[in-house]
Parts: sequence; C-alpha cells; structure tokens
Amino acid sequence: MRITLNRQSVEIPDEHSDEPLLFVLRDHFGLNGPRFGCGVGSCGACTVVIDGESQRSCVYPTAAADGRQVLTLEGLADGDRLHPVQQAWIDESVPQCGYCQNGQIITAFALLTARPDAKVAEVEAAMDSVLCRCGTHSRIRKAIARAQAAMSGDA
Repeated sequence: MRITLNRQSVEIPDEHSDEPLLFVLRDHFGLNGPRFGCGVGSCGACTVVIDGESQRSCVYPTAAADGRQVLTLEGLADGDRLHPVQQAWIDESVPQCGYCQNGQIITAFALLTARPDAKVAEVEAAMDSVLCRCGTHSRIRKAIARAQAAMSGDA
C-alpha cells in the first residue's frame, strides 16, 4: 500500500492493512500527533485529515487509506513556519493538559481549509465533536477566530 503522508509518498507493508490507521501512524511512522483516546472514534484525539476531510484514525482501516493523502499534526507546518491554526493555538495559550490538542487543531484546520468563511455556529458544531476535559473552549474559539483571520489575510 502507498499513501501520501504529510506530503511525502510512503509505503505501508501489507501486514498492517487490517490495523487501524492510528497504530500505523504512531508505531510504524513514529508520529505522536494523533493520539489514542477512546478507541471508538468518539473523543477526537486521533483525528487526521484524509483527502481534505477530518477522520478518526482509531477506527479508520489502514487499507482504506491506500492511495489517499493523509495529513497529521506533524504535517501542518511549512518547515519552521507553523500553520496559522498552530500559531493561533500558541498565541491564545489554548493547551492545558494538551491531550485533545491534536484533534482540536486538526479539526479546526480541516474546517477552515474547506470553509474559510465558516460562521460561528459551523465552527462550534465542528469543534463539539472533539472532547476537551480541561474546559479551554473559550480559548479554542478565540484561536480559531485568530487563525481564520490569518488565513483570510485579515490579521
């Protein structure tokens, strides 16, 4: 199997085809962005972007990723330059425990890439799908608004 992982073509040995994509990303490629949380696709800690859409990698079969583009938290930055969503997270001091941050950032990235003009209700609906136990929701909303402005050139 072949996928484009963080803009690079990589091969995945066939013996991993039945594993959830999360385990291949973490164990085979050493990526720590997507995290194991609930294991059933409910919490969002494992979120990645596949062909432009956010997906829960803990329930996404690796075989289904064959020929697709997979983007993880590690692939958002352009060299040393953070993606505007990542930079906004830092600027707004969003992380507390940090466990959900992969899912929060990736979900926000996928939404703002697909819908740069997303309204507040759309942002809240998308972000409600990623659990945050620390309650940093107000900082998350501020970071997304900041990133949205930066991505549209209004910052």
